[in-house]
Amino acid sequence: MTSNHEPERFMRRAIDLSRIHMEAGEGGPFGAVVVKAGAIVGEGWNRVTSGLDPTAHAEVVAIRQACANLGTFELRGCDIFTSCEPCPMCLGAIYWARLDRIWYANGRADAAAIRFDDEWLYREVALPLSERSLPALQLLRDEAQNVFQAWVAKVDKIPY
Repeated sequence: MTSNHEPERFMRRAIDLSRIHMEAGEGGPFGAVVVKAGAIVGEGWNRVTSGLDPTAHAEVVAIRQACANLGTFELRGCDIFTSCEPCPMCLGAIYWARLDRIWYANGRADAAAIRFDDEWLYREVALPLSERSLPALQLLRDEAQNVFQAWVAKVDKIPY
């Protein structure tokens, strides 16, 4: 980042996106921007209800747009600015995208105060599979292992 005021400028954009699109009825009050070398390369806002997509959180949308704009599946060298501390799904996406840093405005307690409470999910994913409220049943592992072994042997794969 080139100046001490740059982070505030990018966070204000994320907050503006959250307000604009929440007021337009497109989803919850969440916005995010991905920044590389002092420029916004991806923007997102919550589109869960308008897009009928439970994965269309602001951070995921911004990551998808940044990857498309940069022509890559990873975002090393980029930061994400989000109007709220990322939920577990978004946090996972941020790690998978290999972003360098997360900047956030509202915290998870602030989100819980307006009935966006992700705390149960943070607790749930920390539990062993057998103790989670959503049953997870393993099936046909041997058949699936064949595909994994084919991946290991594949000479033209693109690792990530």
